[in-house]
Amino acid sequence: MPRGKSVWPPPPDQQVFTTGEVAKACNVTIRTVIRWVDSGRLQGYKIPGSRDRRVPRANLVRFMTEHGMPLGVLEADGRRKTILVVDDDAAILALLEPFLETLGDVDVRTARNGYEAGAKTISLKPDVLLIDYNLGDVTGLDVARTVREHEELRETKIVCMSGFLDGSNLDELRAQGVDDFFPKPLDLEALGRRLKQHLALA
Repeated sequence: MPRGKSVWPPPPDQQVFTTGEVAKACNVTIRTVIRWVDSGRLQGYKIPGSRDRRVPRANLVRFMTEHGMPLGVLEADGRRKTILVVDDDAAILALLEPFLETLGDVDVRTARNGYEAGAKTISLKPDVLLIDYNLGDVTGLDVARTVREHEELRETKIVCMSGFLDGSNLDELRAQGVDDFFPKPLDLEALGRRLKQHLALA
């Protein structure tokens, strides 16, 4: 593969790392990791439509081995829990992102539409997908059905939010792959407790 060439989509069933996770493993800054990826020293890729970069595990292991870096962090498999929040309302994302970071050692990511949600879910393989029911381009159920078609995402918990549904049709939601439901306006305290349960942090 030519140096610096982006690879999309990543190979199936391959663990990938964010620039922050690579920086922690290599004990460098995120900016340094970005330079490594963009220059081709460390083989990774950019997510289409985003500035986010990802590095497949095999590439990171090879890079660290070649440069004499200890693999202890990787061997411990201490991956942080990941929550992907999907909502087309910027105010909701601005509310939820800092709140969710208070739940513990979690990596909180965001998406604004169904397309971005699908791409990031496949790339990140989040532990929890917290998604709004009405995204404009698609519904949360459309995304849930797509997620459930991927074997490697079957452990992802899908939590749906909505200002239009009241939860009375939770059985229908669950039949489409949704694990939990919260009405809007959100009760953050209750949401936090339930998410910690889904993340096995409680």
